[in-house]
Amino acid sequence: MTRSIQLLAGLLASASFATIAQAGEVSGHVSDATGTRALQSAAVRIVELNRTAETDRAGSFVFGDVPAGTYTLEARYVGAEVTTQTITVAATGTTSSDFDLTAIGGADILVTGQTANLTSALSRQKAADGVESVLTRDAVGQFPDQNVAESLRRLPGVNILNDQGEGRYVSVRGLDPDLNGTSVNGVRIPAPESDSRSVALDVISSDTIESIEVKKSFTPDMDGDFIGASVEINTTSAFDSKKNRYSVSAEGSYNDYSGKVMPKGAFDFTQKLGDDFGVAGSVSYYKRKFETDNVETGGWHQNDDGVWADSVEYRDYDVERTRINAALSADWRVSDTTKAYVRGNWAQFDDHEYRRRTTLDFGDFEDDGPTAFTANGATFNGADERITVERDIKDRFERQRIRSVSVGSDTDTGTWKFNWMGSYAKSTERENFSVDPTSFRARFRAGTVVGMDYSDKYVPTYSATGASFNTPDAYEFDKTELTTLSDSQDREWAIKADLARTFAGSSGDFTVQAGAKARWRKKSYNFNMNYYDLAEDADYTLADVLGKQTYRLVDMGPVASKTGAKAFLQANPGSFELNEYESGLASATDDYSVKEDILAGYALARWDSSTLRVIGGVRVERTHNELNGNLVTDLSDDEEFSFVPVQYKRNYTNWLPSLTVRYSPQQNVVARLAGYKTVVRPKFSQLAPRYTVNEDNEAEFGNPNLKPYQAWNLDAGFEYYFSNNGAISVGAFYKSVKDYTYEQVLRDGAVIDGVAYDQVTIPVNGDRADITGLEASFSQVFSMLPSPFDGLLTQLNYTYTYARGTVLQEGEDGAGNAIDIKRRINLPNSSNSTFNVVLGYEKGPVSLRAAGTFRDKYLDEVGGTVEEDRVVNQHFQLDLSAKYKVTENIRIFADWVNVNNAKYFAYQNLAGAKRVLQYEEYGSTVKFGARVSF
Repeated sequence: MTRSIQLLAGLLASASFATIAQAGEVSGHVSDATGTRALQSAAVRIVELNRTAETDRAGSFVFGDVPAGTYTLEARYVGAEVTTQTITVAATGTTSSDFDLTAIGGADILVTGQTANLTSALSRQKAADGVESVLTRDAVGQFPDQNVAESLRRLPGVNILNDQGEGRYVSVRGLDPDLNGTSVNGVRIPAPESDSRSVALDVISSDTIESIEVKKSFTPDMDGDFIGASVEINTTSAFDSKKNRYSVSAEGSYNDYSGKVMPKGAFDFTQKLGDDFGVAGSVSYYKRKFETDNVETGGWHQNDDGVWADSVEYRDYDVERTRINAALSADWRVSDTTKAYVRGNWAQFDDHEYRRRTTLDFGDFEDDGPTAFTANGATFNGADERITVERDIKDRFERQRIRSVSVGSDTDTGTWKFNWMGSYAKSTERENFSVDPTSFRARFRAGTVVGMDYSDKYVPTYSATGASFNTPDAYEFDKTELTTLSDSQDREWAIKADLARTFAGSSGDFTVQAGAKARWRKKSYNFNMNYYDLAEDADYTLADVLGKQTYRLVDMGPVASKTGAKAFLQANPGSFELNEYESGLASATDDYSVKEDILAGYALARWDSSTLRVIGGVRVERTHNELNGNLVTDLSDDEEFSFVPVQYKRNYTNWLPSLTVRYSPQQNVVARLAGYKTVVRPKFSQLAPRYTVNEDNEAEFGNPNLKPYQAWNLDAGFEYYFSNNGAISVGAFYKSVKDYTYEQVLRDGAVIDGVAYDQVTIPVNGDRADITGLEASFSQVFSMLPSPFDGLLTQLNYTYTYARGTVLQEGEDGAGNAIDIKRRINLPNSSNSTFNVVLGYEKGPVSLRAAGTFRDKYLDEVGGTVEEDRVVNQHFQLDLSAKYKVTENIRIFADWVNVNNAKYFAYQNLAGAKRVLQYEEYGSTVKFGARVSF
């Protein structure tokens, strides 16, 4: 096997400039004083020539075209002593010089723990071309978080959107996650979900990751498909470590709502197979059971007497999630100047969700309102209008997979650079045989009165009179919606190459660089659903599948068991009839497929000296789309529908210029300025020509003519690095975004393609949005303090974002005539303020950490009016962690996640108060375990 990998790597490297050598070359490696860890982004300078190079992830550096002579070579790394060497360069050949750095104060350079992570992150941030934040793991190999999304929220300007209490989507500078691009080992990752471009990073375990770089500014050699940031995830490499390393961890996880202890385990290794070849890999497994208590309403109404919700849902979730992740890389140092690699990553995320729901539906009261109002509530009398109550069960199993593989080589002679990479990535999300849901319904008239109490803004409570309100057999079977297939597939092939030539000057280096990249992407979604009615002579009520609730907020009344409805369907097929009309209509509506081919090329010029770096150039991206969907017309008067396949093709080109300046007048001061243009393409689900028209002549349209977001961006920042381990930075950013998308509702005879409809819902392009913000961060290891306070460290960061745009909505003039009006809004999913605080202590065998994260409220969905907007409330979460080093190779740890039981609260503003649309609480999770390295 090893021989085969070496042979493959050799064939790959043959396409590179492996044999190029330049006279007067200086090369070497930088590592910690123990010789264990290669130090990436150490700055190595030839003092007399004022030429600087940064080490790569293997700790390697190289200078080409160095005139013969004697020079001083200087190596710098955040938190380390400045180290110098004297070298003599001959007229031909290579001069080698290696550095082993020690920490300030004389200790071995920091290899493990919070301080090591901070040192590594600051070094990479300092060396970066543009505005960048970095997260690294220590050599022991553990992030203190459940997944990549939760790890990222520690960085400046980064926060996350939760799903049932777990971090899922990453927001950068308060912006929508769809405005980010995500890569693993340089491979752009497609999204598993059918309706999103953004990758849900809870799929990827943090145990398989070496580092995460959040690049907030753009240079032409990058993909230009982001406005928030390009999130670049790197797994371990054989050359990250100077020595072989193996580590294994075992962990238990306890959620106080579910009362279950669940397992987690991880194994990772680095193994050299000779001096120039090695493999590195990792695998992790994590199963978690937890519960969520949820309340949702269908929206709020107001009349002269009071305010009420037209429906209230009490939802009890029991969830089991399993993550399996694996990564493997093979690296070959073909020569002193060329490295070849093969890298693969595989992630699987299983989500099994049971949801019991009780819905109180007062929709029949909408015209006249409730029977009566109280000081903090409303009363609904079945004698006035019908009260409908549904009790249902969802039993859904969903599996997401993300996999990627890349092959390539990197050549750096100091004079020439040539890199190439070919890659394949595929993401899928799949369901089969999910009951979503089975519902039981009862309708109550005279004799039933329901009183709603809204005094608790989070959890409306109810009281009910009526003999059969909580009688299980009063709730007769209504329907079963069985998802027989929900299959989302997104795959991309890509190949790229970059060539650069450096010209050494008397005061710095001038580099010209060009490259090209081709991406071939296809996303498709196939949905099939069976809709079952009850057979004519069958009898089926809630009493046949009765279960027990685990809900804590109110008494939901009788509920179905978790598995009873699915088991009853399988055991009694003769009791059900397939509703072919409803099944066919639902199955035809959502299907689509989209091809997106992108051909890109760029050219840039770069000037590098010890004080000044300037990068300017342009990237061009040509996009070709083939969009396929269905026009579905509901002819329900005859219980029939029709659908016609629809296809669109289109092409467009984006030119993306950029200029980046990095100025460092002193070794501990860095100033940056970047101006650039980037582009974010619309969601495939919005582009797909899916058109649905119901029996009321109301239509929902996709929009294949949507334009991509186009943004002009400006970033400015200043960073000061302390003489010991720490830094302070401040920055400002401005983004002018054209053609952002939002959902528009058109009424009163809207005309699309010459056809008039009573109502149309369609995604459209907005005019222009302006995004302005400030970032500030402070990090410090307080090693200068007297013992025992010299173990303290802190990381603080704050981001303010002002993101405003304009939407077109329907309104009325003074005479009551319908007109279009423009309304200024905060961009959806954009928070004004985010901050992160980490307080740590690390001394001897003890490591402690408290981490708090805050995200301000944000607009989640744009309503027809300000009062109908859906807003998500601010969120603050506190996490604690502790580690203890038993021996040099054994550490035990414990984490307490969501100490303060932070909740999720979405609302609409109506009649001077926040009216609940969704409320969730999850409880906290405690993790404990041990990690062994050898």
